[in-house]
Amino acid sequence: MERPPLPPFTLETALRKVQAAEDAWNTRDPEKVSLAYSEDSVWRNRDVFVRGRAEIVGLLTAKWRRELDYALRKSLWAFTDDRIAVRFQYECRDAEGAWYRSYGNENWEFDARGLMTRREASIDDVVIAESERRIFGPRPESERDSTIPLR
Repeated sequence: MERPPLPPFTLETALRKVQAAEDAWNTRDPEKVSLAYSEDSVWRNRDVFVRGRAEIVGLLTAKWRRELDYALRKSLWAFTDDRIAVRFQYECRDAEGAWYRSYGNENWEFDARGLMTRREASIDDVVIAESERRIFGPRPESERDSTIPLR
């Protein structure tokens, strides 16, 4: 199975890969999201380490049970032939109704088929008021080229 765009990445294909990841994660469908990763993909997500699609599905299932109304934005930071670095922000609420904005960076590594073999994510959470929200669902087509603000 191939997952275009394939390495080696250009600016255009790296931007497409980042947008595809954002679009997939905004579905909040763990099975669909897991298909972008190799069967033996390794992750560090905060302080959790997982290996393989089954563990990825488990992590994402638990994540989206906790993180309600999740909406994400990703932005390309840098790339090489088979690696991409992104910064991201997402907003969600917990079961008690408290809202959060999470800020993070990810390092991605891909195989020749375009599947991600390694993902390392560092993430910090900030409590926000509901009135401070600015990420509402998937990114509209009209905002596809806009960067995400620092704060």
